[in-house]
Order: sequence, then structure tokens, then C-alpha cells
Amino acid sequence: MNPAPLCIELTRGNSIESFHYVDVAVADLSGKKILAWGDCEKLVLPRSAIKPLQALPLIETGAAEAFQLSEIEIALACSSHNGEKLHVEAVENWLSKVGCSPDDLACGQHDPMDFNLVKEEMLHGDYLKVAANNCSGKHTGFLTVMRYLGIDHKNYLHPNHQLHTDYVTPILSEMCHVDLSGQEPGIDGCGVPVWAVPLSGLAIGWAGMITKPSAAPLFQAMINQPFYVAGTGRACTEMISSTNGRAIVKTGAEGVFCSAIPEQGLGIALKARDGASRAATAALAWLLAEFGITEREESQSLTNHVGERVGEIRVSF
Repeated sequence: MNPAPLCIELTRGNSIESFHYVDVAVADLSGKKILAWGDCEKLVLPRSAIKPLQALPLIETGAAEAFQLSEIEIALACSSHNGEKLHVEAVENWLSKVGCSPDDLACGQHDPMDFNLVKEEMLHGDYLKVAANNCSGKHTGFLTVMRYLGIDHKNYLHPNHQLHTDYVTPILSEMCHVDLSGQEPGIDGCGVPVWAVPLSGLAIGWAGMITKPSAAPLFQAMINQPFYVAGTGRACTEMISSTNGRAIVKTGAEGVFCSAIPEQGLGIALKARDGASRAATAALAWLLAEFGITEREESQSLTNHVGERVGEIRVSF
């Protein structure tokens, strides 16, 4: 265990321009924390890095089987997608399959994650569809569970809605080995309750997904359909693809990143203290190399607008 967090440096020329501190927890299948950098017992808000765990009721209730969900749809339930045309079409088709419509989604709308990927949609003025929300897959998964169980989806964002009290929250508590009763949840950007858990508990939850039977279809869908986990140019899609599924990864807002390494029985959770996603991505890339999943790269290049290498992002000791 290392009491110091990982330090991620950004250089420009021979100068260190910025640095970030990243806390890391690594857990094994027994639910034991085996490695740590920094403070891994502090409470963190997992944000979207918790989505695969939130999707477990989709499998455990039988809803996915009942509606014969495809791997694309199951991957979308775990996703923070770009809102590209294929993402939006898949979400809208899924909603129709379960007898719902985009009007039933309570996640709201937001600007595209990358305007360059929705140029055609912008020409037609329909790039702000609710199904283009990066969390629409998770919400459609929730609607599918409620549709299957006959639960009224009105006010499904409320922490005291049956969806959360009977299904989502108990699973998060079980998987992360944390008692969430009596805790006041935060509210995520898409309106869903987000619970603070120790970083080590988040790592334990991701490790536990490796051997949990109901998680197998989720992980398999993420491995087979990485584009639908995130999309063009995104770290999650690229890491899952480049490792051929040896690492299943999911990012969260404010510098959270999690991973499961099935062949080694490890769960990883990390959080950049300043919320920088570039630091979280660099830290996870370094960890995957440390565990032999990827080739060692000492740094990631920093380029300017004409493609010249002007610096690097690296782990510093």
C-alpha cells in the first residue's frame, strides 16, 4: 500500500505545466483491498462508473430475457454514449420494443459530447433528442425493468421510488460492501440518485462483477459491443477494444474510472482529486500496463493543433 496518490504530470517542452493527484484502490475476488495509492477509504461519488452495477436488475429480474434484449441494448444500459446516430437509433428502437417512447425518459437533454460527430443531425436541428443524452441507455434499462415488473415509472428518479428502494440501491450496497441506509444521495447529471461509497468499496464492487452470474451478460455485451459503451474516440471504447476485453472499463464524471480484469480477478477504482478526466485516463492506462494487460507506454503524447508533439502526460514518482 502506498500512502501517496499517483501523480500525473503534464509537460510542455522541458517544463511541468500541470499535475494531478489520483487515488487508487485495487481489490480481489474475496472482497479484499490488495493495493492502494493515496486515500482509498474516502467517500467518492462514482457517477457513471457505477452504471454496470446499476444495470444488474435488468438481468436479475428477467427483464432482459423477457424482452429479448440484444447485446447492443445491454451494452447501452451500461453506457455513457456519444449520442451518435447509431446510439440514438438503438435507444429509440429499444424504447419501442418495450412499449415506451422518448417522452418516458426523464434524463433530459444536453449538448452533444462531440459536435463533430453529429454534424448531419445539427443540419436538421434534431441533435438535442432526449435519446441522444449520454445516459439514455441507463434510463431505458430502468424503464425496461419497470415495464417488466409492472411498476409505475412516474417519478422514477426519486430515491424512494420502488425501482431504487427494491432493486438498484440494495444491489449497490451488496456489491460495494457498504450500508447506504440513512445516507442522503446526491443527484447525478441525468437526475438519478448517486450514492457516495468508499473508493475501496467501488473496487470491491467491480471485482465482484467478475464472478457474479448476472453480471456476465453485461460484461460480455460491453466486450462485444464497445462502440455502444461510449463511441468514436472515447477512452472506454478504445480500451475495451484494444485489450480484446481483457479489461472492461467504465469512466465517470469528475475524474472517476473503474475497471475489471477478469483473468486476474481484480477490480480497480480510481478518482482524480481535481476531477480531471485526462488524469484518470492516464492513471488507468498506466495501471493496465502494470498488470500486463497492455504494452508499457511511459507517457501519452501532447500535441498542438498541427499535430506536433509538444509535451506528454505521464505518471511521476
